Amino acid sequence: MEEKKNLMTKEGLKKLEDELQDLKLVQRPAIAKKIGEAREQGDLSENAEYDAAKDEQGKIEDRIAEIEEILKHAVVADDDDGSGKINIGYTVKLLDVELGEEEEFDIVGSNEVDILNGRMSNESPVGAAVIGHEPGETVTVETEAGSFQYKILEAHRTNN
Repeated sequence: MEEKKNLMTKEGLKKLEDELQDLKLVQRPAIAKKIGEAREQGDLSENAEYDAAKDEQGKIEDRIAEIEEILKHAVVADDDDGSGKINIGYTVKLLDVELGEEEEFDIVGSNEVDILNGRMSNESPVGAAVIGHEPGETVTVETEAGSFQYKILEAHRTNN
């Protein structure tokens, strides 16, 4: 079975690498120090500070493992393949043909999604529908709620 590749923007890759470095070089040693200080207080069976520090350590180690797994399969989307077609790392402006409403968002890898800040996955129905297309084209988006048509008004590389 082939491992799933994690398509990402350069920005997303850098952000994960920075987070991993912070976790390993700053947060991991800080929590180890907290655990050591809590141990010095004596009886660990009733030591809330020790328990809290161990829980925090577990969360840090889980996140380190998660990031390392993501990075192991990370593939940076090609910055400029010269085709002019929409891909990861593009900002697109769409017109909902039925409602007449405009939407704008950045297309990013699935590990970089932040809908509240306009960052949509390339694997989402809308993201997948616009990839490979150009401004001026109309695409159909298939969702569980039905089909929607979007006209691509603008598309350009996201400035990061």
